[in-house]
Amino acid sequence: MNVDVYARPEAGNKLSYLIVPAGKPIPHEAENIEWQLRKSGVHIDETAELVHPYEIHHAREQMAEKGYAITSLADQVPAGSASV
Repeated sequence: MNVDVYARPEAGNKLSYLIVPAGKPIPHEAENIEWQLRKSGVHIDETAELVHPYEIHHAREQMAEKGYAITSLADQVPAGSASV
């Protein structure tokens, strides 16, 4: 699946990532002016339990439920460690 990848800075010099199907807008409930587009049209294996380097668990299930998938609070990525 091709997705657009957004990032948002978090406390402790960490990042959260949000992915949506390529070309789709961020669903209203996840809109946040802090989300910045990092890459468009990135291919991921949405069937994988973990989408690395974004540390997003169960992407397919999250997207089916919400229209997007997001890094959990416990899995936020140290800024500068993910090459996106």
